Amino acid sequence: MYGEVTASIKRLCLAVPFYLLAACTSAPGIKGVAYTDFPRSEKLQATTIPLDTVVFRYPFRIAVQGDRAAVLDLHGADHFVQVFTYPEFRHIAACGKRGEAPGEMLSAENLRWNHASLQVLDANKSELTTWQLADGADSLTRIGRIKLDKAVLRALDFVQTDDSTFLIPDYSGNHRFCRVNLNGKLVQKIGTIPVTDEETFRNVRPALAQAWRSFIDYNPRNGILAAATQLGEVLEVWNLQTGTHVVRTGPDGAPKFQNVEGYGIPTGIMGFSSVQVGDSAIYAVFQGQSFKDIARNAQRGQKLPDGGKYLYVFSLTGEPLIKYELDHYIHGIYVNEKEKFFIATDVNMDEPILRYKL
Repeated sequence: MYGEVTASIKRLCLAVPFYLLAACTSAPGIKGVAYTDFPRSEKLQATTIPLDTVVFRYPFRIAVQGDRAAVLDLHGADHFVQVFTYPEFRHIAACGKRGEAPGEMLSAENLRWNHASLQVLDANKSELTTWQLADGADSLTRIGRIKLDKAVLRALDFVQTDDSTFLIPDYSGNHRFCRVNLNGKLVQKIGTIPVTDEETFRNVRPALAQAWRSFIDYNPRNGILAAATQLGEVLEVWNLQTGTHVVRTGPDGAPKFQNVEGYGIPTGIMGFSSVQVGDSAIYAVFQGQSFKDIARNAQRGQKLPDGGKYLYVFSLTGEPLIKYELDHYIHGIYVNEKEKFFIATDVNMDEPILRYKL
């Protein structure tokens, strides 16, 4: 879904004259603390991890649990998810069959391991499906399917915060998250988009929500929940154990957008691509490409690489620590803090799985 959303908002942006966007761009004030730079900057070079027979179309996310790694392919021909041994990356199984029949999926937004179970979100069917991978087995068994409440609008990401609760970003613009139980029922809506001029956006909430679409992650070991905006440069950090909430804004600031018939058409930059909350820090892939540059390159028949060329590292309270400049444009990440490396996916390459040493 992210690749489709990104392409869609790029097309919409290019369709609107820039003089109109410049005149009508919404740049809300933010309830947050600004940062201007990182105290450390380093450059990293990747090594390619060879795969066997699997061919990806758009390897967007990667998740590792024990000796298994799962890769989500947004545009997979037959299946959305491929599972490998880890760290060898020998292919062992596929799940998330593409199709409209019961048990099949129309889309895949994100995937997460929950112990030995793999959870995958389908926004088009509004379902969260779980597969079980037995020890030593080379196949996956579907063990559960949660149909999400109709009050949960267009679920594009999810995290499980405890044994009974999921958090899903609220796409209505009225709140930040939906609390959903294990039956998919909406229990509560919490939080708000952290703009200072809320009255200005009262009548354009859906457009505001689209512009503030964020990627999220949660670490149950420290209770930290993070959200990084797809547009602009905003990182939100919640400590669910203490109830604290911090908003950090970078030089590019809040998501900028034009409200066109209820749609939030981006006019600023492509921001973060993904986020992971570790035990000691928060890791976020950052792009920084302006839609003006994207439009100019498109007019010249040129296409910018897809993904982010930077890995930003923040403290667990959102303070900037390190900026890594990468030699590839990446989307999904798995960070191993203990062994000081991370695995990333590059949708621009035929061999898309990369390894970087931190």
